[in-house]
Amino acid sequence: MIGLTLLVRRELRLAFRGGTDAMMGVIFFVLAAILFPFGVGPDAAILPRIGGGIIWVVALLAALLSLERMFAGDHEDGSLDLLYLSPVSLGQLALAKAIAHWLTSGVLLLIASPVLALLYNLPSSAFLPLVATMALGTPTLSLVGAIGAALTLGARRGGVLLALLLLPLYIPVLIFGAGAIDGAIAGRDIAPQLMILGGFLLAALALAPWATAAALRQAIE
Repeated sequence: MIGLTLLVRRELRLAFRGGTDAMMGVIFFVLAAILFPFGVGPDAAILPRIGGGIIWVVALLAALLSLERMFAGDHEDGSLDLLYLSPVSLGQLALAKAIAHWLTSGVLLLIASPVLALLYNLPSSAFLPLVATMALGTPTLSLVGAIGAALTLGARRGGVLLALLLLPLYIPVLIFGAGAIDGAIAGRDIAPQLMILGGFLLAALALAPWATAAALRQAIE
């Protein structure tokens, strides 16, 4: 646990030193969500019906923006090889990277989502479900994204490959995240959707570090 904490602190220092990736994601999230209503048109009744889905689609795309560089910096400067030879396990490194990615991007998306809910005129009954689905879904995006970032490490046009690999894996999170918001607006019980999102998160916590470590080991060796 101490080793994981130190790794997370290291990743956060590197992220804050760079700064641009996390801010780029949240700026894209806000700007893209603002642009959607212009494409939909002036009918204000449409926005509350599609707002939850749009927020989730844009959050998913924003999460992809900073994933390509998750391991690339350490790979390019040789730090990844040193970490591989150190007592730190690649599974711990993968989990630390995913946690840091979520803290520097997912949390920002979580904070910005209620503001966008106001933009789309979502009813107050949808605000808490929106935050709850983001809190459960965005860590899953980071954990699964770490697998994709490791698999495409060092590949040409890695960003394109990363998107092609991850978008199908992200679809279940999108479906249940947006479905919970729509259900809350319609007055339905959304506990099943939240439980499924929680199940996705637990599965990702159990499997993603192992899968990411295996992909990193392949890239290093």
